[in-house]
Amino acid sequence: MNARESSQGTTRRDVLKAAVGFGALGFPTIVPARVFGRSAPSNVIQVAQIGCGRIARGSEFPGVLRHPDRARFVAACDFDSVRLSDAKELLERAQANRGGGEVKTYRDYKEMLKDPTIDAVCISTPDHWHAQPAIEAVLAGKDVYLQKPTSLTIHEGRQLADAVARTGRILQIGSQQRSERQFIRACELVRNGKIGKITRVEVGLPTDPPGGDPTPQTAPSNLDYDAWLGSTPSVPYTLDRVHIQTDDPRKRYGRPGWLRCEQFGAGMITGWGAHHLDIAHWGLGVEHSGPVEIQATAEFPKPGSGLWDVHGPFHVEAKYADGALLVVSDKFPNGIKFIGEDGWIWVTRGAYPRKPDAKGTKALDASDQRLVDPDEPVGPLRLHASPKNDHHLDWLTSVKTREAPAAPAEVGHRSTSACLLAHLAMKAGRPLRWDPARERFIDDPEYDALLSRPQRAPYGTDALPTG
Repeated sequence: MNARESSQGTTRRDVLKAAVGFGALGFPTIVPARVFGRSAPSNVIQVAQIGCGRIARGSEFPGVLRHPDRARFVAACDFDSVRLSDAKELLERAQANRGGGEVKTYRDYKEMLKDPTIDAVCISTPDHWHAQPAIEAVLAGKDVYLQKPTSLTIHEGRQLADAVARTGRILQIGSQQRSERQFIRACELVRNGKIGKITRVEVGLPTDPPGGDPTPQTAPSNLDYDAWLGSTPSVPYTLDRVHIQTDDPRKRYGRPGWLRCEQFGAGMITGWGAHHLDIAHWGLGVEHSGPVEIQATAEFPKPGSGLWDVHGPFHVEAKYADGALLVVSDKFPNGIKFIGEDGWIWVTRGAYPRKPDAKGTKALDASDQRLVDPDEPVGPLRLHASPKNDHHLDWLTSVKTREAPAAPAEVGHRSTSACLLAHLAMKAGRPLRWDPARERFIDDPEYDALLSRPQRAPYGTDALPTG
């Protein structure tokens, strides 16, 4: 009997005891079928949401709501009261016919984490607010689904990975490509040597344009702006720095300006890079390591060109210990191309298997077309396969079984670290040598100092308990 079957058996016996007791007192002994088995109330994971913006509404809300027999939202938190109210209405309406009940709301996630009935949290906040609530959640005994990238700095990412390892909690990074069929197959083919030794991996990413209005404005009353800034420096509020403010709910959840501000992230090198470099690492088998040398060039907005200051066009080259070269550029198509001594494999997002669309693109392509066939054997080495190719279901399953999910904390930290190293190399103008075991630069104290950023009190991961 596995852990899940044992848990369900206990729940069934407990409910039957209660039913017998009620019968003796004259209450009906008919118990609704939903109280037995996987959808029994005590078996449904009680989920809270931190951050109720664009990504929550597009990813975490539908991702969890798809599985009412496994999980339900019971609480939500956001520094913006309008977004919080929208989330409450959306979630309660979605769960109305599923025994959902009230969704409690909080402006302070620390208060929410004190609730012992909450089993797990989804975190869909801006990048600078990823590591801290995730660490606090696992310290509070909650399992976590955390949007990528894992952290704003390599220092914070290491703190998070260590906290997860220390507490034994389940943490799934929102690197959902690990649950998509074509990415799994591509990495299995590469890891099984179907194109020989890998010499080069090409990763194509988009870029963000400059712009944004830097004119200071008054922060809206519905937003706790100081809390939103968190551990980053205090700067004047502007609409283009934070997110869209509008009375029209249809336009309230567009792509926010903070994604283009280095104060809150690193631009597309982490935005899309955390996805694609993660797949590159998976295929290369270096998920717990990283490059040994990295160099890069990039164009940054000129002073006075606006508020947004993340990188524009760029080129990154990272060498790995086995000799493989990872090249990341906005000049490549969006996706990952593994190049080996005996051929190549290309993978990107999209439906798989399918025929090429009108533009001739494919989600999976290869120099040997037999490798694209989903029925063609990949070899003996098999990688983690999420149930129903569903990343959120994979997380919920891991919460129950306590087995590692598709994208655990350490793996997510290493993928994000490679992105952040690339960002540092864009600024360095010279090659940087990296020791992935120590997670330090080699004989380079100047850049070791950039593995962390100053944290503005009372916020920040450095103020959290480490024991």
